[in-house]
Amino acid sequence: MESDEAFDRDAARAELAALQSQRAALADRAMQPWWYDALLGLLLFGFVSSYALHDNWVSLAAVVVFLLCLRGLVEVYERRTGFWVDAFRKGPTWRALAVWMAFALGVLLAGFAVDEHWGGAMVVAGAVLGVGVAVISRWWTRIYVAELRGER
Repeated sequence: MESDEAFDRDAARAELAALQSQRAALADRAMQPWWYDALLGLLLFGFVSSYALHDNWVSLAAVVVFLLCLRGLVEVYERRTGFWVDAFRKGPTWRALAVWMAFALGVLLAGFAVDEHWGGAMVVAGAVLGVGVAVISRWWTRIYVAELRGER
């Protein structure tokens, strides 16, 4: 009986080591390149800034371009890493997502309120949100990579 237990423990240790190795390899691939965050920020800037023109057709076109380009970013990430991670997943990354949602809502509400009196407010809001999404995207991914490595 002891030899069976020892064998099972050895097999379990080997499987755990393989799993940890695979998670480390996944973590090595998970961090997106710097230009991914920059492009995400530029896309959001363009989309939000389109509201400064007060033209529904321009805003509709901006939504279409924004969504198509986001899909393209997802495909590039999937091609580079071999996987995609849902930003709304449960876990340590939720804090970064909650910060982003609160920040974005506050900036958008302020932008729309000020835009009634000053036409360039949505361009400023777009710039703030563009920088914000780039920073928070990088933060979110660092949290995810640390989670994969077992650091969080």
